[in-house]
Amino acid sequence: MILPVRRVRRLTAACALAAALASLTACGDDPAHTAKAHPASSAPASRPPTLAPGPSALAPVFSNGLRTQDKTVALTFDADMTADQGERAAAGERFDNPELIATLRELKVPSTVFMTGRWAEEYPVQARAIGRDPLFEVANHSYSHYAFTDDCYGLPTVPAERMKADVERAYAAFRTAGVPDPMPYFRFPGGCYDQQALRALSATGVTAVQWDVVSGDAFATDADAVARQVLDGVRPGSVVVMHCTRSAAPVTEEAIRAIVPELRERGFRFVKVSELIGSGAGRS
Repeated sequence: MILPVRRVRRLTAACALAAALASLTACGDDPAHTAKAHPASSAPASRPPTLAPGPSALAPVFSNGLRTQDKTVALTFDADMTADQGERAAAGERFDNPELIATLRELKVPSTVFMTGRWAEEYPVQARAIGRDPLFEVANHSYSHYAFTDDCYGLPTVPAERMKADVERAYAAFRTAGVPDPMPYFRFPGGCYDQQALRALSATGVTAVQWDVVSGDAFATDADAVARQVLDGVRPGSVVVMHCTRSAAPVTEEAIRAIVPELRERGFRFVKVSELIGSGAGRS
């Protein structure tokens, strides 16, 4: 059958477009190609929103969204594992929480997971699954989970000259695990930071993300108490800090089952940190 000229041209254009898209996809899946890209600059045209640098070009700090009629809230989960906990993991201690991730999927709760590079190395299959699930976004919680200041909950300290490298090493671990688009957001281990730390991070292009609601789930044994603390603290635009670590936060998944339906009943909508930053920022 002879096709009309107009239709032939349309088919030719469609084939050319498909070939171009296939070429782009193959390029994006090439580890040698992606390894050269900085996480903040490798994003597609819809670059994740970030804050402008602070005074003296320090890395900006975000703690909550705008307090508006749009009742949004971001649940964030720290996937903690320090660089020196490998022996404990080998002995059977669980620093992951697949049940929590499954519950967030079941309840359809968009979330941001702040992951350490060491966690991604220990649980690469889970890191990849989280990173490729559109329900979640993966952000940086350092490689080592060592503190970026002195006197931070007893954590070892990263020297100032190694801070930037620690952040970049985490992004490298994410890429190795197969996380395609880690976000240009960083959470300080322990939430501890100072001007020296912000200065060290400024060259990475990340926005530091804190919180305005502490869940109290770390080492908690009472899920109801965790749920009450979150429910009492949430306001429009809130960022809630929780944990995705079974051994250190064993009741988080149970607490989520109480928190999510209650906040929805109150009219709240769950969003990722990127949406809060994109819709209007509250600096610390």
